[in-house]
Amino acid sequence: MTRVVSSSRRVDAVLYARMQEALNLEDVSVELESAARPLLRAIDWRVLPGEHWAVIGANGAGKTTLLRLLTGVLEPTSGRVTVFGGSLGIGGLRDPRLRVGTIEGQPRTFAQRMTALEVVTLQNTGPAAMIGARVTDAHLAQGRELLALFGCGHLETRHYAGCSQGERQRILLARVLMREPDLLLFDEPITGLDLPSREGLLQAMTRLAVKRPELATVTVTHHLEELPPTTTHALLLREGEEIAAGPVQDTITQPLISECFGIPIQLDHVDGRWAVRAHAPNW
Repeated sequence: MTRVVSSSRRVDAVLYARMQEALNLEDVSVELESAARPLLRAIDWRVLPGEHWAVIGANGAGKTTLLRLLTGVLEPTSGRVTVFGGSLGIGGLRDPRLRVGTIEGQPRTFAQRMTALEVVTLQNTGPAAMIGARVTDAHLAQGRELLALFGCGHLETRHYAGCSQGERQRILLARVLMREPDLLLFDEPITGLDLPSREGLLQAMTRLAVKRPELATVTVTHHLEELPPTTTHALLLREGEEIAAGPVQDTITQPLISECFGIPIQLDHVDGRWAVRAHAPNW
């Protein structure tokens, strides 16, 4: 495994130590009796506020297992996972999961008659909104601002069920941000989107990084073309092990990406975006 630290991005050691980590995985492994090998093996990984990480690997690399650890769905066999200094599963308002938002590849569904703005503001009031809790003017104003930020201001009165998948993803991004999370997890959010919808969501993610400079994000993907130009760091996984972790200029490189996917890769980087061509093996 290659642990890389760019000298151009090196932070003063004292300042670095004082910054509260958004995520910290210490020697984390996940094993199943039914699996021939560990799903994850000895993962050490740290994410700081303001960093935008990509978790990259082929199918079976351990990306889904890692995400399940971060959301508290799965516990490690060994090692320790902390989110903003706390262990997952703490009850009440101290639960660090309250500071985490998730955007999944398959958009959620809501009642057929709910508008985009109603979906966004529902997050702020929680389940009580379904039994008539009042959404304040301030909540509505915040919801409209978030929809506008992601290019969806014109959709606020449209039924969510009638929106395209790409529009739904951006609406859900606005919805998650109503809680003002400190960490945002993207679980292959581009899955199933056509080209215009993909670019619309990537633009929304870029705007978010500028609007919320303290926000940390983690994007899980196996397609480098789906990463926004604001990506700062990458964790490369192969068969449950770290290949590399660090700033993108040191990790998203042709040799390391080729090692990550196990085949020769042609990698190009233009205007902050990556383009990939694989030299597939002969089967």
